Amino acid sequence: MTFKPIHVIGGGLAGSEAAWQIAEAGVPAVLHEMRPVRGTDAHQTDSLAELVCSNSFRSDDWQYNAVGLLHAEMRRCGSIILSSGDRHQVPAGGALAVDRDGFSADVTARLEAHPLITIVREEVTGLPPADWDSVIIATGPLTSPALAEAILTLTGEDSLSFFDAIAPIVHLDSIDMGKAWRQSRYDKEGPGGDAAAYINCPMDKDEYNAFIDALLTGPKSEFKDWENVPYFDGCLPIEVMTERGRETLRHGPMKPVGLTNAHNPTVKAYAIVQLRQDNALGTLWNMVGFQTKLKHGAQTDIFRMIPGLENAQFARLGGLHRNTFLNSPRLLDEKLRLKADTRLRFAGQVTGVEGYVESAALGLLTGRLAAAERLGTPIALPPATTALGALATHITGGFMEGPKATFQPMNINYGLLPPMEAPRHDGEGRKLQPQDRGRAKKRMMSERAMADLETWLTGEAEAAA
Repeated sequence: MTFKPIHVIGGGLAGSEAAWQIAEAGVPAVLHEMRPVRGTDAHQTDSLAELVCSNSFRSDDWQYNAVGLLHAEMRRCGSIILSSGDRHQVPAGGALAVDRDGFSADVTARLEAHPLITIVREEVTGLPPADWDSVIIATGPLTSPALAEAILTLTGEDSLSFFDAIAPIVHLDSIDMGKAWRQSRYDKEGPGGDAAAYINCPMDKDEYNAFIDALLTGPKSEFKDWENVPYFDGCLPIEVMTERGRETLRHGPMKPVGLTNAHNPTVKAYAIVQLRQDNALGTLWNMVGFQTKLKHGAQTDIFRMIPGLENAQFARLGGLHRNTFLNSPRLLDEKLRLKADTRLRFAGQVTGVEGYVESAALGLLTGRLAAAERLGTPIALPPATTALGALATHITGGFMEGPKATFQPMNINYGLLPPMEAPRHDGEGRKLQPQDRGRAKKRMMSERAMADLETWLTGEAEAAA
């Protein structure tokens, strides 16, 4: 049979994943990406699935971490984002981090080579034409103004926006390894088996306090046309964290625990700055948790106060951009369609999920939903006991009711999944301590999720047969 194509607007993580899932189901997909016809404030290339902030997909531990569980579920569903991420993995302790250029080039090449995917480089400047009867809008936080305005007019709602910040990247050969050293926190091995995946720069108390003073007084970029826009707590600029208290960074991205200075093992650092490998060659390193809105000149001066980075050369300095997302619980139905026009589905950050993997997960779901609908075998979302299902359930209805209720961006976490009772004893009858009970509970929830996902996939396959 020849099927009418499904149109996907936006070639980021969500749009790329959606197009892949549609095509893999045997349905043609047309992927519309406005770059390079129209650029954005954050992108630097024309590649699909470009990573504009961190190069990390976060924890890859499926048994005890919710984002690792989401990785496992997406791999099981044939995700192009996870498979390309695995192909271009770089050391990152217990996290899955990727060579950003190799990763996006791989996704682009695979999409271009797929016989059922057509890539069109153009900006969609308004609502899709009426003859596009199935559309996934995955335009992300940097949706073009014309399309955003058309969507808002259709829904009658105001969009919500928040600031998102980008961390600097340093050239390896400019880091003083006579002061810095390689080690992962608690020597934890990551997916690639590397227990020394981070570069660590130690600070004593005086150095830390001088650094904090510089962050507080350094000139920041101001955006008067973005007034009254909140920050997303998962990606706060480092100077905003500093304003919450001088010790905030020591309990956040600069915490000194689980690390021993290889140059002076008997002296405990007061604070530690970590850098994570950013490309496969290992020549570029990302400053972990150092998203910033400091002006560029101030960034170089202040970050060179960090021991080991006195002569740092920056491949990219930090920056700030505005993200936009819909009031999804109000606007979308249980199959991620716009209630005001059900031919339109939404995926990615524009729906109010936060994070690379979460965005791609929504692309995976919308792609499978749209393809099944086109094939005449409609399916439901995965059960809420899975990470995929829990994330979709949250954005379609997982918020508190009431006059002051607001819908805010959300990363995947175990709190979105239906709870389970933590075991009180281990398999040999010994009483578990509270922290052990918590880990056991997470593992139970993860095992339930994978089992329930298999049941869902079996039902999907049977419906398509």
